[in-house]
Amino acid sequence: MNGKVPHIVQYQGSKRILAPQILEYMPDRIDRLIEPFAGMAAISIAVAYDDRANSFHINDLNAPLVGLLKEAIDDPDQLISAYSEVWEEQFKYGENHVQHFYDVRERFNSGEETPANMLYLLARCVKGAVRYGKNGNFNQSPDKRRHGTNPKTLKNNIIAISQLLKGRTTFTALDYREIFEMARPGDLVYMDPPYQGVSNVRDNRYFAGVPFDEFAEAIEILNRKGVDYLISYDGECGGKEYGEELPASLGCKKVLLNAGVSSQSVLLGKKSTTFEALYISKNLIPVFEHKPKQITLWEAMA
Repeated sequence: MNGKVPHIVQYQGSKRILAPQILEYMPDRIDRLIEPFAGMAAISIAVAYDDRANSFHINDLNAPLVGLLKEAIDDPDQLISAYSEVWEEQFKYGENHVQHFYDVRERFNSGEETPANMLYLLARCVKGAVRYGKNGNFNQSPDKRRHGTNPKTLKNNIIAISQLLKGRTTFTALDYREIFEMARPGDLVYMDPPYQGVSNVRDNRYFAGVPFDEFAEAIEILNRKGVDYLISYDGECGGKEYGEELPASLGCKKVLLNAGVSSQSVLLGKKSTTFEALYISKNLIPVFEHKPKQITLWEAMA
């Protein structure tokens, strides 16, 4: 992706970089795109930018994250204004500006789960990684080297995202299986659940993991309803596979997407390429196998 597609903030696990490859396996036109594990909704934003879907359903079990996305899309001026106030507060702390992060985190964990506080924590925390403890509190640490994204930088991206999605996006914070029950033929469900190779436990605030058997069984709901879907799910690096493959009985086709050189392998001096798996539902297989390679809007503009 050449940087023209807007994004709000760095977010660990985002599919923003892989979006052009993922979109190659999508139909040319989609009635409704559903993301049950939306995160920062990188795929919804990419699909909207490429003008492929009529409407969108953004869901994530992390309610404050969904609240952030809703305000960014439905009321961007309010989010920018509130975030600016939180961001500027840190400079009153002088050299002790890191303490400001901990103070905002404490406010957030005490009930002030505002979109602006959520955005500031994401903008300043290590790797843009959402992490909650067993007690449900946000416990990620600050990146002490930076102050977080400047509001002036965020403004243009947030407004651009709002223009793409406002008025045609539904927001929920439900269990993914409830979203499956809402899906109907004509929808495309894109799933990016927590990877098996990364985590395999739950906490009471956010998905740290989705049990493999439970997830595989739930996908059958979509098959029975005739709903098309794509699933980003584990992969391989340096010849080592991570996680169990989804059952062949689902009828999916698995392809590997080049995610680039693993930063962890570089640190170990190996420079291994990471490949992320993408599973395509059976009804979509003939669609992408018989159409020419898609040229996305941002590729055409490059």
